Amino acid sequence: MIAIVVSRADNASENIGEQLLDLTDWTERRDDTRPDADGGGVYHRTDGFELRTFDDLHIHLNRPDAAFDDPDLLVVVSRHSGETGPLLTVHHTGNFGEAEYGGEPGQFARAPPNAAAAAVTALRRHAPDGYEVGTECTHHGPTDVGVPSMFVELGSSETDWTDLAGARAVARAVLDLRGADADREKQIAGFGGGHYTPRFGRIVRETEWAVGHVAADWGLEAMGNPATNRTVIRRAIEASATDVVLVEGDRPGLESVLDDLGCRVVTETWLRETGDHPLSLVDAAEARLTAVDDGLRFGDVVPSVEGDTADAVAITALPADLIDAAHAIDAEATRAAVAGVAVAFETVEAGTRPRGRVALPAADPAAAADDLTDALVGILRTGDGDVERRDDEVVVRTESFDPAAARRLGIPEGPAFGRLADGQAVEVNGEQIDPSVVRTERTERLPVVDPPEISE
Repeated sequence: MIAIVVSRADNASENIGEQLLDLTDWTERRDDTRPDADGGGVYHRTDGFELRTFDDLHIHLNRPDAAFDDPDLLVVVSRHSGETGPLLTVHHTGNFGEAEYGGEPGQFARAPPNAAAAAVTALRRHAPDGYEVGTECTHHGPTDVGVPSMFVELGSSETDWTDLAGARAVARAVLDLRGADADREKQIAGFGGGHYTPRFGRIVRETEWAVGHVAADWGLEAMGNPATNRTVIRRAIEASATDVVLVEGDRPGLESVLDDLGCRVVTETWLRETGDHPLSLVDAAEARLTAVDDGLRFGDVVPSVEGDTADAVAITALPADLIDAAHAIDAEATRAAVAGVAVAFETVEAGTRPRGRVALPAADPAAAADDLTDALVGILRTGDGDVERRDDEVVVRTESFDPAAARRLGIPEGPAFGRLADGQAVEVNGEQIDPSVVRTERTERLPVVDPPEISE
């Protein structure tokens, strides 16, 4: 069940609350065990949601979850104040430094990264024309909530706070959260960057990773020396329910503390490349091949993992000559051919060129290796020459213009060479020279993709 907090001290919050009640059927109930000011009195229930209204400004509430009937997630609908223009935004709450606007210093409410990502998606779906949708860093209270919680906000001026279309968009987005879990397997905490977290917002929009607490540059400055505030850092990470962290900017002191805390500090490339595969499989691939930041890329195959993750893949070498020959004809198709049969594979040239080893699905690595060879042969056949697939090799026969043969026939270099190279006959000293007599056949033997000798 999702608890929805409306504050009478915030006209945008009341506006959104009215739209929530208008959008679906609610059952009106009464709670005489609590004062009206603290969420008691009249409240509303509908499938998956309970809505209560409080007198205090929401950032100063303490354990608002206690007013509700055993919620799994708490959403505060709120105004957003700023110089951004019309904006719908989502953020978690807490204080990396002093608690100027509610909560306690150095404390954090439990974030719901998955639900926050779902809220961003829903806001983008419902945002009226003229509204931007974004995310913000962690700031203000409350910090003692009791269940995972987040603010979903309407901004950024008095005009926007009273805009019915904007309030209705926020209300629709909140109702779209019905059944959403607080967490997912892939979620991170973040450090660095601006208040509106452009990098972390991009990760939420464009990858399978969700984002918990984020300390913007100003939050880190307010916190102070990472070495003497490691407890604050630890709390933010624990309240994000993760040990994976992205740091924006060069912050060796912070990264040293994160390492000491047992966190995995990753890059945006790593997050983008690991979106579709279970983390246990990512870890196994990096352990047996190379690191993502050193060129490991993941293919289209996601094997089911039962027991030891390492047993889900089998490692073999990519035949460099065959790969390079196909790459010379169609680089994009060659990479796609490898990705199409691979769990993971090593690359060079910023991930664009397969080179090194490949992890094939262990269920039938021989078939995968055979399929890859066939796909690469198909690329070779789109080029010049005759391509023959054999069990242990690929034979490519090509013909090309032979300048030495032309010279032996007394053909002068220049335009005649060019015409012969293009397959056109020329006349020299009254004699017709057919291009076939000055061509040389070249035979190239390329190795196939060998399956692993054993399923590892």
